[in-house]
Amino acid sequence: MIPNFLNPKETIEKLTFLKKDMVALDIGSGSGGWVLPLSEKLENGKVYALDIKEEALSALRSKLDSSRIYNVELLLADAEKGVKIGDNKIDFIILSNILFEINDKKKVLEEVERLLKEGGHVLIIDWKKFDNMGPKEKVVSKEEVFEITKELGLNLEKDLDLGNYHFALIFKK
Repeated sequence: MIPNFLNPKETIEKLTFLKKDMVALDIGSGSGGWVLPLSEKLENGKVYALDIKEEALSALRSKLDSSRIYNVELLLADAEKGVKIGDNKIDFIILSNILFEINDKKKVLEEVERLLKEGGHVLIIDWKKFDNMGPKEKVVSKEEVFEITKELGLNLEKDLDLGNYHFALIFKK
């Protein structure tokens, strides 16, 4: 059996609340797996790509330049230390396969709550616990995510099935 693996473009197409003129933020964007399809979907909006690694953002810059994508702004930052965007400015935030790498998950999710507009959404995707795939330590459970988001007033809107290896939760502010 072929494993059902994460597909950012397909996932973004399933997010019916996304509108062409929205502002989005990908925390832990890496070299742009989510940013590129998101920038297409939000063709009249803006996508912030935030990462802690300059090399990842440099690789993304090359992809954006060669694809002539102009609605993406790169941010070199550590989400645990804060994001230099004003309060209530973002319509949609994505954290994909990043929470397991973050020491202070609550601090990052507090930052997500601060950045999100009222009625905004956050998509949290992370690894399910497996012996042969994903991180071996520091795996984040759905329950841990529920606990923190509930405390911050983010309400679960949908639990998406994104395949065998990841859980995906959509919360609304």
